[in-house]
Amino acid sequence: MNPLIKLFREKIYTAVILLVVLLIIGVVGFRLISDYSWIDALYMTVITVTTVGFGEVHPLDDTSKIFTVFLILTSVVILGYAIKVITEYILSKNDFEELKLKKMQKKIDSFNDHIIICGYGRNGKQAAKKLNAYNKPFVVIEKSKELIDKYEDEDISFVHGNANEDEILIQAGIERASTLISALPNDADNLFVVLSARQINGKMSIISRASQETSYQKLKLAGANNVILPDRIGGDHMASLVVVPDLIEFIDNLSIVGKANINIEEIAVEKLFTTSKIETLRHLDLRKKTGCTVIGYKNEKGEYIVNPEADMQLKPNSKIIVLGRPEQIQQLNSLYDIT
Repeated sequence: MNPLIKLFREKIYTAVILLVVLLIIGVVGFRLISDYSWIDALYMTVITVTTVGFGEVHPLDDTSKIFTVFLILTSVVILGYAIKVITEYILSKNDFEELKLKKMQKKIDSFNDHIIICGYGRNGKQAAKKLNAYNKPFVVIEKSKELIDKYEDEDISFVHGNANEDEILIQAGIERASTLISALPNDADNLFVVLSARQINGKMSIISRASQETSYQKLKLAGANNVILPDRIGGDHMASLVVVPDLIEFIDNLSIVGKANINIEEIAVEKLFTTSKIETLRHLDLRKKTGCTVIGYKNEKGEYIVNPEADMQLKPNSKIIVLGRPEQIQQLNSLYDIT
């Protein structure tokens, strides 16, 4: 919770406690000093504290009058304090919201090569969780204010608005972003977001969710680099658990959930050696140096080769995919300063 809001709440709690204590003192005082019944004592206390001007239940003696004066003066101070605190809280709440939005926008403006997630539903949350585990900077565009308020304490950079609007995409820093993930529940909305994003930033990578298979090609034509069909992937995964259960369980255990326990990594060859001279996998000898095994190679054309030969030449703008235990992957990252 923000310290400013916390401070105001503490002041409000203090004011309420003081009012309750004042009522208790008034009721007990009128009961003991003026010998009123409990109901009459409560009535006298309320009309005295609120200064409504009603008459006394019974005439007051000098002692009761002095107590009443004390009660009136004290209630003026406490009620004044309570009204002041509540008024300040109401007025500052709008100022705080504006200040919070400015602070959030300043943080977003400092991002470069970040990821934009459109929609914070089931798929959007999973994407954010994965990126957060891997310390990747990202911004979430969400039109539901209630949803943003619910997750604002999780240190997620939100932009409130409709991802279909160019102004909102620009506010999320789309011109500086490296990737956009459109995870909206409606295919038409995803299509519109992909079209808008591709027009603003022609170089960024765009990944879109699709509910219908008929939307796949449309999203591709609109400019999406990858289109994911969650229902199709889920059904295929369940069927695979029947056909090749042990293999699928093994693959599931390779899931990347954070840097601490990663089992698989992709590395640009430029991080392994100076590409002015073409090297081979045999020359790198990653198995001996780190214990990791090279299981795949992606050449400069984007073509994948599974289980490449040791004499495979590693050309610029290509990547290798390695498999290993978490400690082996960490050793690889440390050896070549891979971040």
